[in-house]
Amino acid sequence: MVTMTIRLPENKHQRLKKMAARRGVSLNKLVEEWSTMALSEFDAEMRFRLLAARGNARRALRLLDKLDAAFSQRAQAK
Repeated sequence: MVTMTIRLPENKHQRLKKMAARRGVSLNKLVEEWSTMALSEFDAEMRFRLLAARGNARRALRLLDKLDAAFSQRAQAK
């Protein structure tokens, strides 16, 4: 486990501590959760970019059309 020091304005630090307390976690756990979310988002974007670079644009557009049609049908059914 690594220890990291970050600099924040005092008021932001206090607000984050209150936020963590309301969620019932430590400030450390809150920041760890955020970093996990940020890394997951980054990894998903990188996977998408890699697949897009190797992919077939026409096939991808057809797939998006199918998704649009499926979502439209769901919306109309509600």
